[in-house]
Amino acid sequence: MTGQIQDNFGIPLRPRGFHETFLMRRSQAETGGRVLLPEPGEATRPPRVFVSRARDSPEHEKSARDFAAAVARRFFLDGKSKSEIGEEMRLSRFKVARLLDEARTSGMVRIEIRQAGHVDVELFDRVQEAYGLTHSLVLDVDESDVQAQRQLLGAGCAELLGEILKQDDVLGLAWSRCVRAMSFALKGLPACSVVQLSGALMSSLRRPDVQEDSTIELVRTVAKIAAGPAAYFYAPMILPDATTARTLRRQPDVARAMGLVPQVTVAVVGVGSWELSTVHDALSRTEREQLRNDGAMAEIAGVLLDRDGRPVTSGLTDRMITIRPQQLHDVPEVIGIAYGAAKADAVRVAIEAGYLDGLVTHPALARELLAGK
Repeated sequence: MTGQIQDNFGIPLRPRGFHETFLMRRSQAETGGRVLLPEPGEATRPPRVFVSRARDSPEHEKSARDFAAAVARRFFLDGKSKSEIGEEMRLSRFKVARLLDEARTSGMVRIEIRQAGHVDVELFDRVQEAYGLTHSLVLDVDESDVQAQRQLLGAGCAELLGEILKQDDVLGLAWSRCVRAMSFALKGLPACSVVQLSGALMSSLRRPDVQEDSTIELVRTVAKIAAGPAAYFYAPMILPDATTARTLRRQPDVARAMGLVPQVTVAVVGVGSWELSTVHDALSRTEREQLRNDGAMAEIAGVLLDRDGRPVTSGLTDRMITIRPQQLHDVPEVIGIAYGAAKADAVRVAIEAGYLDGLVTHPALARELLAGK
């Protein structure tokens, strides 16, 4: 008779010598293919588990893989210790360890560690202390890949938000490419309300990552994850004139969302320098130059700040549907996401003027912040 000898649980057995092999095979033939083991308490030495001696056969290879998979499944998925697996499957702890090593090296088990990026503990400690931030996160990213920076910083902010947000907080969101990346990375949030802080950027930007409904979808997506109510509205951030903006602010959805802004306890925003801002890109060349002459150097959710951290007021202010400077300043905790060393001055101004309480960034920008302190 050829083939593998198994116990009544389907576990291969290693016979000790020719005589035991003969007895096991006879028992196997008499019981329909299984070797019946003694009942608990019977005075007999338990058989050892083995892999069939016919090592070159396809049946052996498949059985060995199945057996290694059973061990790996118990260890990696069921959370059992090597000792527990050994006791259950009549293996030594060292045999279990060897099978687990073989499962990994053969590719049967693949271990993937996914994280938002390596945290530079030294830098985030220094930035947090130097600027008195409540929270900070400095993630080591590929400085040459802007898209990867947005994704990793967004993912890092998602983890941070999941830690600091509490049930019944009111979360305010203003669209930016990093905040959008954060929404994709969120896995779960405490039950809370989510409020839209600004209107949608215009499609005249002609960018695939900036769409008129991006802000609405951002708020709806995060509110669904938080299993809470969402206050959002369909309106552009920048209107052609102040009269149109005033009319839209009276629309029920806009009025409701803007009316909830004073209740926001945590806000997440992008931070841009003026020339690198999506608001800057949405304006005409004349308007851009005028605002630069007026001192605009930082932009947060449509709020423009000058070098001293003061709000820049212009004709654009009355044409925008967005959170007001004082309202943003009054939010108890504002987390800013910023990338690009060229934005360091803008981030510094926003922090020192009290508009940011937390920062998610990367080493190049963090070093620029420290150099200017």
